[in-house]
Amino acid sequence: MSTPALPCDPHEIGSLFLFEKLSPEQLGRLCTEGRMERFAPGPVYTEGDPATCFYVMVEGTVVLYRRVGGDDVEVSRTSQRGVYAGAMQAYLGERVPQTYVNSMRVTEPTRFFVLPAQSFADIMREWFPMAAHLLEGLFFGSRNTQRAIGQRERLLALGSLSAGLTHELNNPAAAAVRATAALRERVGKMRHKLAIIAQGPYSREALAGLIEIQERTAERVAKAPVLTPLEASDREDELADWLGDHGIQEGWRVAPTFVQAGLDTDWLEQVAATVAGDILPGAIGWLNYTVETELLMDEIDDSTTRISHLVDAAKQYAQLDRAPHREVDVHELLDSTLLMLSGKIGPRVRVVKDYDRSLPRVPAYPAELNQVWTNLIDNAVAAVVGTGGDGTLTVRTAREGDRLLVEFRDTGPGIPEDIRERIFDPFFTTKPVGEGTGLGLDISRRIVVNRHHGSLHVESVPGDTRFTVLLPLTGPVADGEPDPEAAPFTEPAGAADPGSTSTEEPA
Repeated sequence: MSTPALPCDPHEIGSLFLFEKLSPEQLGRLCTEGRMERFAPGPVYTEGDPATCFYVMVEGTVVLYRRVGGDDVEVSRTSQRGVYAGAMQAYLGERVPQTYVNSMRVTEPTRFFVLPAQSFADIMREWFPMAAHLLEGLFFGSRNTQRAIGQRERLLALGSLSAGLTHELNNPAAAAVRATAALRERVGKMRHKLAIIAQGPYSREALAGLIEIQERTAERVAKAPVLTPLEASDREDELADWLGDHGIQEGWRVAPTFVQAGLDTDWLEQVAATVAGDILPGAIGWLNYTVETELLMDEIDDSTTRISHLVDAAKQYAQLDRAPHREVDVHELLDSTLLMLSGKIGPRVRVVKDYDRSLPRVPAYPAELNQVWTNLIDNAVAAVVGTGGDGTLTVRTAREGDRLLVEFRDTGPGIPEDIRERIFDPFFTTKPVGEGTGLGLDISRRIVVNRHHGSLHVESVPGDTRFTVLLPLTGPVADGEPDPEAAPFTEPAGAADPGSTSTEEPA
């Protein structure tokens, strides 16, 4: 709460570094249009309210806050005389929303020189026309640049993911094509074998028995057990011997197929007991085509299922047709991201999933979290592969108090201590030119901290680097779609927000 306006002394405000170069006439105008006010400990203005005043502190202590989730988080505290904040963008007029981009409080009785926003805008345009134009260009140019950089970062990620997805889709698609071609050939041979059987001296009972055996064989294929290589080899020898003993020529050719289908000598004994001896060779050939056909259809089914899973993973990753903010299972997000990046991860990086599946769903922007996972996994893989050898990426989830932990641990060379504090700075990268924008970790930090009210930190020694994300298990209701011009690029760490110069931290 402020006291009534105090006398304004031109000499006093002229001693503030912001106004020290002004003429007596200019200082007089400031005192005429502005005023001195003393505020008791408490709020001065609130983020989101109409920006009506420009504040310059004369004496006292100010604290600036930014709203994160439903809480106000302190971003700056100072007692430096002359710092300023408030309606910093008034000179831009209606081209930008004229609201406070932060909240300001004072912790002790504090005196300000207060200038109405319109007066601040008029003085800027009259006294510093060139500076006003330069600042306008800087503001809008920086915003456009940041938007372009953000789009490029997303396009780079999309290109990498598209290449990986194309590679992953190609394998099952090619397998399905090969299996379809082989299936067409087998079905042709089955028709030929059926024509031979139909022309033979087989009774109706014998044909019915053969069809019944075919049905039971198809059912057996669907329930085929998984054998070790040694078990499969031993069974192949047994079947080949049985087929040879029963006059089946080149039985060793069909034995591996029968073993893959789960058939054994007991099954063949049942076949031999069902059909006459003169029919047995034809029956075995018929069953061989049946088994091959079933196995090929299983392969096609597996391949198309794999393609379907990849498409589902792509939809899960992109969060198509889903609410931007909702409760999610982080394991689904992690799995979809790992699957999308599997082509890039490659065979040299072993992925270990150490999930606590009992963790509850958390309120989040899932598409943005997938961007975080992508950046952290990509960096971990690059670190491991960069050593020239093999390594491990461990993705762990756990509960830590009232927060959910997601940890990415790699066995790469580690992050040198002298650059560890800089890795979250925008445009800082250790990757070769053309391979990184230096925005991945900066974007990730903003998504985790600003959008989800969580935390992101790193611990690193050679052979053990861990990026840890902590997300609240509960959170406030989402306040709408993120501003594409403001999230997540509007507040570069270590630099003033070009859209709110000197408002994140008093100048």
